Amino acid sequence: MTQYKAIEALVRVATLSAAAAVLAACATAPTPAQPVYTVTTAPKPPVAEPAEPFPDEGLEPVDNVFMAREAAPELGLREDAPLRYVVKKGDTLWEISNKFLADAWQWPELWYVNGKIANPHLIYPGDVLELAYLKGRPVLTRGGSGLERVSPQVREVSLGSAVPGIPIDAIRNFLRGPRVVDAETLNRAPYILDFADSHVLGAEGIGVFIQKLPADTPTDFAVVRKGDAYKDPVTNELLGYEAIPTGEVELRVPGAPAEGVLTQAFREVLRGDRLLPLEEDNFQANFYPHAPAGPVGGRIISVFEGVSQIAQYQIVTLNRGGLHGIEPGHVLSILQARRSVRDPYTKKMVSLPEQYAGQLMVFKVSPKLCYGLVMSATRPIHLLDKVEKPDPTAGR
Repeated sequence: MTQYKAIEALVRVATLSAAAAVLAACATAPTPAQPVYTVTTAPKPPVAEPAEPFPDEGLEPVDNVFMAREAAPELGLREDAPLRYVVKKGDTLWEISNKFLADAWQWPELWYVNGKIANPHLIYPGDVLELAYLKGRPVLTRGGSGLERVSPQVREVSLGSAVPGIPIDAIRNFLRGPRVVDAETLNRAPYILDFADSHVLGAEGIGVFIQKLPADTPTDFAVVRKGDAYKDPVTNELLGYEAIPTGEVELRVPGAPAEGVLTQAFREVLRGDRLLPLEEDNFQANFYPHAPAGPVGGRIISVFEGVSQIAQYQIVTLNRGGLHGIEPGHVLSILQARRSVRDPYTKKMVSLPEQYAGQLMVFKVSPKLCYGLVMSATRPIHLLDKVEKPDPTAGR
């Protein structure tokens, strides 16, 4: 009997130990959750997060692009749109949207925001994008969302590796490019009086003498050259002057004249080039293409580096800005300016209709002006051509 009691006591202890282990495991086991994406770099870009992401339920796979196009013809889904696409290094949101859509500016209408991806700015090489149906409408979603379940995971990524909206290399030389300044600002600005050691032109590492430098001043400046006047071609309003960047200078010895050194030279620096405070870089690459809410009625008034005929990936200035509701990411159609021809029979002049010539995407905005990158050109594009809210049927 004593032997049985001892065995019974051992069994009871083992049972209690097992129960305690189960309770401890339950207390510490994580609750299954959606995948978490930890961005290791800061700060986080100022993009709008959806307040209530769509649930995963209701998604169905697309197995026929023709049927998907019939389900939502206004989307302009391409006939050769892939059912599944793996994001590659070097892709842009524009290029990805063009793989699925005839009009890249319709990207937000196709993208499906869900719990696994907060916004389309944060997609990375290796991510799988799939066409799916949501309530009978084709949408683009991360592979596995609603189609299969994935295990919770943590992925640490660099924000710099996220897919940009447009080809950054095409505008890299412009990111510290021309700014719009008024005549008074330029006339009051300090300027390069001469170069050290009898140099005729300035280059990186060459010393400079600076005139009209205030006593209370920063130590680093942008070196700019006065460019063309920006005028509205319709109202003739002076919108400002182009300040073309030629380099950067660091103040070494205050005085009249002061002494400094060129720390960067983007092009040849000349005597008389002006010094302006370094402009805070407010350029964001994490926007995505979308159409403006209303009519634009703008014109191309300048082209970066002054070419006469404008082609793909060239930068243009428009006479529309933040005051007109323009914002980075806006996609605009380019329309060839109207021209008149003489009727061979009546001999009267006839005004021809505007012709679709391509698309541009706005990437930098000031109050009265904005800068855009020409993303496509189907016809020659020239100064004074019109820019307008995209027409879904144009260019197809």
